[in-house]
Amino acid sequence: MPVARLARATDLPALLALFAVSEVSAAAQPRERAERLWQETLVQPGLHVFVSDDGERIGATCMLITAPNLLRGGRRHGVLENVLSHPELRGRGYGKVVVQAALEHAWAMDCHHVLMQSGRADPGVHAFYEAMGFVPGLRTAYVARRPATA
Repeated sequence: MPVARLARATDLPALLALFAVSEVSAAAQPRERAERLWQETLVQPGLHVFVSDDGERIGATCMLITAPNLLRGGRRHGVLENVLSHPELRGRGYGKVVVQAALEHAWAMDCHHVLMQSGRADPGVHAFYEAMGFVPGLRTAYVARRPATA
């Protein structure tokens, strides 16, 4: 069974390789920008990146963002983002362990709930999230897109 851990500074090349073979938006470019953003990510309070690897490559990753909250009895907000698995390793538990680790961390941080959105139409993706404890339909998600610049 794969094991999840917090990402390290040295994981950037493997993460970029994972992003390159996944069906996600383009990774930050050029490489220097990605390196700068990765260093900022690693020191950002309340931001945690979890990974699981097979010894040679990262099999899955996700990012948990937590923030203080004056409502909900003072319990934190949690948001799960950038959940993805290597296409060749799907169904082998890599995604499951990183999401479980993120949720366990959120509960340990006293989060009231963890929100996540999926833009994927694949029913298998939604079944995965539901099996992980996410309940669809409890909230309505809205997305504001950055306005186009002239």
